[in-house]
Amino acid sequence: MESHIVPEKTVKMRLNEYIHKNVDFNSICSRKAVQKAIKRDQIKINGKYTETGYFVKPGDVIEFKEIDTFSDRIFGLKLNVIYEDKHLAVIDKPAGFDVNGNKFKTIENSLSHNLKLSDEKDALLRPVPVHRLDNPTRGLLLIAKTASGRINLSRQFEERTVKKTYNAVVVGKPDIKGNIEIEIDNRFASTDYKLLNSVDSLKWDFLSLVELNPFTGRKHQLRIHLSKSGFPVLGDKIYCKEKLLKGKGLFLCAVKIEFKHPKTDKTLIFEIDPPNKFNKILESEQKNYERYGLK
Repeated sequence: MESHIVPEKTVKMRLNEYIHKNVDFNSICSRKAVQKAIKRDQIKINGKYTETGYFVKPGDVIEFKEIDTFSDRIFGLKLNVIYEDKHLAVIDKPAGFDVNGNKFKTIENSLSHNLKLSDEKDALLRPVPVHRLDNPTRGLLLIAKTASGRINLSRQFEERTVKKTYNAVVVGKPDIKGNIEIEIDNRFASTDYKLLNSVDSLKWDFLSLVELNPFTGRKHQLRIHLSKSGFPVLGDKIYCKEKLLKGKGLFLCAVKIEFKHPKTDKTLIFEIDPPNKFNKILESEQKNYERYGLK
């Protein structure tokens, strides 16, 4: 149980907004997390359960109790751990798994099987992801192991100081570089891209390897931006249905991440190579074009 007393001269503010802006409770790092905690009866005001619409006032005692609802949900999936210390970890998420959610076979449920629990005073009951990758997307995923680490890393994402780089194989041949700004669900979304390689293709005219740097983090942002720009990601069952490559999956990978360590403030950079299938499909398409295409 953690507690907080609302100080004197506090301006009138709803409970969920006040906690998000002023209180560093274990496992609560966003407005949505606050709302969920209130709905789960994890938060009390002056000893009584309350609702998100409650307006805090000076002298109110806010109590938060963390609950372990995951002890029996350990998924024994072996993960490639890129980095790990007492505060955080970076893993290479395999394609085909949700990061979290109601399913049993999620990356979150497999973390306790692959990572050591922190021995810091504010250690979380189990490691948790601080951002998401789509189910069919492979790549670097950042994990928090302490409450302070989770709050710090989540704020870095909110403030857009975390730098993420993706590689994708797309249908078509984009310009050498550019920026895509297309709203997603009526919200601003921005992605920078750079063409790394392009080959001729009998089936698709061109296939290209691109580097992507999202400024925002909307759901399916990269896939939507590329599709609406006329260069859908190869293997995308949602946004590239008519040009699928059966059995090969989605050609999208989070290859690099840069952020500040929540404890030391040191800049950390981690990078992996994209899957072998990226280069293989490009090489195969170019060879087929040279062999069977018009001379």
